Amino acid sequence: MQQEVYFAGGCLWGVQEFFKHLPGIVNTEAGRANGTSNSTQAEYDGYAECVKTIFNSDVISLEQLIDHLFEIIDPYSVNQQGQDIGEKYRTGIYSHNQHHIAKAKAHILDRPDADKITVEVLALTNYVKSDDEHQDRLTRFPNDYCHIPIDLLHKYRSN
Repeated sequence: MQQEVYFAGGCLWGVQEFFKHLPGIVNTEAGRANGTSNSTQAEYDGYAECVKTIFNSDVISLEQLIDHLFEIIDPYSVNQQGQDIGEKYRTGIYSHNQHHIAKAKAHILDRPDADKITVEVLALTNYVKSDDEHQDRLTRFPNDYCHIPIDLLHKYRSN
């Protein structure tokens, strides 16, 4: 069954490159989530860089996807991943599906480090697709900067 969830993990280039190669991923799209402006252009006030992720829940669960997200982020950092600093680089899990929100919150609370985790888990209030230049950026330009270690980016590419 296809489902949709949005993951923010710092710069969207690396997050998209990592997630699109996981088993059960149907499609990914670079974008921005939960901002305060309604702009579709350069004004992304309050938005988090994210990746719209469509997955087959018969192959991979939401909880497994969250575990993968935690492989590539520092879940204790506020508004920073690697050298990327600012509100748009915050970490988060967003969905229109309230069941996803409840499952994500419960999964994080089950972690032994739950009291230190700063990943926001919220309903998706708005979403803007990123410009074409940001779609599949690290596939097209593999030497561009990314905060995710290169070995993690390559871990699932061959599958």
